[in-house]
Amino acid sequence: MTQDWPLSQALGLRRLLEQAGASSYRIRVCNLELPCSIGIYDHERQRVQRARFNVELDVVDPGSFASEDFARVLNYESIVGGIKAIIAEGHIALVETLAERIAALCLGDPRALNVRVTVDKLDAYCEAEGVGVSILRSRAPR
Repeated sequence: MTQDWPLSQALGLRRLLEQAGASSYRIRVCNLELPCSIGIYDHERQRVQRARFNVELDVVDPGSFASEDFARVLNYESIVGGIKAIIAEGHIALVETLAERIAALCLGDPRALNVRVTVDKLDAYCEAEGVGVSILRSRAPR
């Protein structure tokens, strides 16, 4: 995601935070369902199962969006593409590990302040709509 944000702008993050009065806006990816190779059991390694992803990412507010300047916003397309790329890397044993990788992807953009990632396995129990985890991660203070 950082390729969309030039280094010169990333280095000005502190100035941007001060100008924005430390305000933020939230990017959301809601109920993204993807086939995923995930789980600790042998039967989970032998087939893909559906997983649902929800991401809420708080981002430094660049000010007014009136100019519709695409370069000033963090594109949610990079979050969806990043999740797909993580899944494409191969089997992941724990939903917690997958959530951590998604959080790291999101916080890799210097404009990101914090992120909540929810990953649910939808085919684990027929009696439940889904089972999974939610994690909240914040950018480490500098």
